[in-house]
Amino acid sequence: MPRTAPSSLPPLDPDAQAHSNHVAQALRAAIQAAGGWLPFDAFMDQALYAPGLGYYTAGAVKLAEASQDKADGLPSGDFVTAPELTPLFAFTVARQARQVLRDSGTSTILEFGAGSGALAEGVLTELDRLGVPAQYRIVEVSADLRERQRRRLAAHGERVQWLDALPGAFEGCVLANEVLDAMPVTLFRWSEQAVVQERGVALDEAGAFVWQDRPAGAALTQAVTPRMPPLPGYVSEINLQAEAWIRGMGGWLTRGAALLLDYGFPRHEYYHPQRAGGTLMCHLRHHAHADPFAAPGLQDITAHVDFTAMADAALAGGLQVLGYTSQARFLMNAGLMELMAEQDPADVRAYAAMVSPVQRLLSEAEMGELFKVLAVGKGMPGPLQGFSRGDRLGSL
Repeated sequence: MPRTAPSSLPPLDPDAQAHSNHVAQALRAAIQAAGGWLPFDAFMDQALYAPGLGYYTAGAVKLAEASQDKADGLPSGDFVTAPELTPLFAFTVARQARQVLRDSGTSTILEFGAGSGALAEGVLTELDRLGVPAQYRIVEVSADLRERQRRRLAAHGERVQWLDALPGAFEGCVLANEVLDAMPVTLFRWSEQAVVQERGVALDEAGAFVWQDRPAGAALTQAVTPRMPPLPGYVSEINLQAEAWIRGMGGWLTRGAALLLDYGFPRHEYYHPQRAGGTLMCHLRHHAHADPFAAPGLQDITAHVDFTAMADAALAGGLQVLGYTSQARFLMNAGLMELMAEQDPADVRAYAAMVSPVQRLLSEAEMGELFKVLAVGKGMPGPLQGFSRGDRLGSL
């Protein structure tokens, strides 16, 4: 199936274009080595994580600093995450982390995919203010982001450490903000005969990337069919890697809780008949579009999260599902409004600068409803404050 190129994407400088061409050539070689067809999850994995080539491994600026506005009115990078919008986001997460540490009798936080280090910096700053000594561990696959984190967190000294692999056993609070959405997804399509097909990437006669569907294997068919009815022509995703990651967490998280913050839906909304094109999305310099072939190596590729699948994976891994709600409700439950009340309204400029990003975090039209928070864990003695009101576990 031919693709439609996105319109009005930002122009690339010569060095960026050369790098993208290099990544595209490596992807063509991978397709040819696979016999002319590469499953999309393998394509996405190469485009994002191939050493020295992928979006997260090749050194390009990815995450925006919200304060670094340029002449075009956009911050640097490709997208802005909640911790970059305002430190109040991290301060609020810290308050929930404080409860997890207290109730589990532990003192260590483990963050996956720490981005610019903004969440870690804010969490540690607020915990220090609250008198909660904490150790911080980070698992980061991007060498350049790890270096960026080191510079940002240098003031916190040796209590911040980077891990090269998953811990064998861990007690404490796990944080994963916008991690699940960046794990490579498998694409599928229901054929006109109501048969599950796997969508992959092939090359046309000119060497351009094109979609190509093949009959799904038994494992993919068995994974898809219980999740939704057959809808001929329907295209969507299934994130088997994220599910495996959460199941695996049950083997190394021995006590504590994991807070998984991401954009997504419960299953009945994820596979809604009207969402017939799936949720695959790309971000290039603050332009969102749906073509993963447009600028390989230069753009982020993501998909929304099926939170029902993540909760099921947690249970399958021996974890408890402790809560599920919208980002807005979680932040308000965990103390965001109290933090805002501590700000000085007499400082009009500072107060106004605080209100706008907070509105973005809470608004149903922006991040407040699209983003959700799922908590899973082991050995927690009571409910988590972030889910004290508006818990939506029943919707999963």
